[in-house]
Amino acid sequence: MKMTIASALAVATLATGAFADTSAPTGDVDAGKKAFKKCKSCHMIQDADGEKIVKGGKTGPNLYGVVGRTAGTYEGFKYGKDLVAAGEGGLVWTEEEFVAYVSDPKAYMKERGGKSKMTFRLKKGAEDVYAYLASVGPAMEEEAAEEAKSE
Repeated sequence: MKMTIASALAVATLATGAFADTSAPTGDVDAGKKAFKKCKSCHMIQDADGEKIVKGGKTGPNLYGVVGRTAGTYEGFKYGKDLVAAGEGGLVWTEEEFVAYVSDPKAYMKERGGKSKMTFRLKKGAEDVYAYLASVGPAMEEEAAEEAKSE
């Protein structure tokens, strides 16, 4: 009986976390677009077809589709081993994790026993940048395509 209750609690906890990750971003998309100007010196946003949404640097990975992506998995980018390990351990870029990371990447990774190659800290507006990245990501494009089909 004790094992059944413990198992049920574990499943409920996991399910709650999964549902929490699907919530809509809380930030302001327009403010995030403006704040992303600080990010584009190292990051670009380019869709799967090669269309540049935001022309930017290549020091950091392409941020197209980063919302909901497992950390350290953008194909073709050479991540630090600790960020890859965090992704292998289950780190997914939810709003909460993204905001905590970009606010202070070094401290974020240090708390998790690792190091970050990213040195820039976004002091404010991380929720807004996350909302902007969600707005230009593949999920939004698919949603717009579905709406166009139904009209």
